[in-house]
Amino acid sequence: QGLFFRLFYPCASRAGARRPLWLPRSEYGVGLADFLGWSRWWCAPLLGAAFGACRVPASWNGPFKPGSARYPLIIFSHGLGAFRTAYSAVCAELASRGFVVAALEHRDGSASATYFCAAAAGTAAQREEWIPYGRVPPGQKEFPFRNKQVHQRADECVRGLRLFEDVSRGESVPNVLPGDFDLSVLQDSIDLTRVAVMGHSFGGATAVLATVKEPRFRCAVALDAWMFPLEHALYPQVSKPVLFLNTETFQTPESVARMRRLSSRNGQTKIVTLLGSVHRSQTDFIFLTGRFISRIFSLGGTLDPYKGLDITSRAALAFLQRHLDLTEEFDRWDHLLDGIGDSVVAGAPFCRSGL
Repeated sequence: QGLFFRLFYPCASRAGARRPLWLPRSEYGVGLADFLGWSRWWCAPLLGAAFGACRVPASWNGPFKPGSARYPLIIFSHGLGAFRTAYSAVCAELASRGFVVAALEHRDGSASATYFCAAAAGTAAQREEWIPYGRVPPGQKEFPFRNKQVHQRADECVRGLRLFEDVSRGESVPNVLPGDFDLSVLQDSIDLTRVAVMGHSFGGATAVLATVKEPRFRCAVALDAWMFPLEHALYPQVSKPVLFLNTETFQTPESVARMRRLSSRNGQTKIVTLLGSVHRSQTDFIFLTGRFISRIFSLGGTLDPYKGLDITSRAALAFLQRHLDLTEEFDRWDHLLDGIGDSVVAGAPFCRSGL
């Protein structure tokens, strides 16, 4: 019944600010090993050694910086096998531009690992219950399994919006995790008339579905969306504009046909492809592995990771300004929405795909 997320928000700068770990707990390394199908006995320690000391370039529990106007809200949904910190680069960039971003960690079994806190029997103490990554059971078809997950994920996105409505009304929202950050500082600081939903891969499909379940989501940004889990009967119900920002090698003709079906119904829906990018290019993994390792193990494309982040965030900001009626200067990147510019193209160039 709870909700698990990492909150990115505009904050005041301060000297000596502590930066949070990117890998929140060692259990996430074990979960990543399970997701990859590698032995946790050697892979988890390797991942811990590689990523365990990496920190997010943001101030942990930094003082909230009130703006001259209320901040728009973005609910962010992670991809299959990811977790709440796996998109810190793009979430931090959006927060630095004046958004409050809640990066969810879904409890449907699609995260590499996650947990919730339950009350210990007969005491006031909390105990952790872990939810491992869940594979499709043997003998079961993948679509019904993933379709059930995507609906739970979209429901969690809606629950995220309602949580911030409670905060804005001044209602107490208890945080069972240790920490000094009090959500009540956000009261009267979030513009709940300007709310969007965003996600990567499985999270992209989740974002599309969330706009159907909750009309207050005014638009969706779907990063390399995995369209497979969405049922065909849903498509006529998608009325809100969607930005499909794809990488070069992930999408299939069937997936893009589904995107085009939505764009044919809504002229504000856009499909853009980042050339030289791969599916991981829109995650933090592209930064953590480095160019050399990425090339050796074919983890990265030819597009510079920082340039890819700039294009992704700027295209998203231009789209959000257009559909949240913002008065910023993000419209200077409107050309990206039409696939005009270096390393972008409109639509999906299948001749370039590696699938």
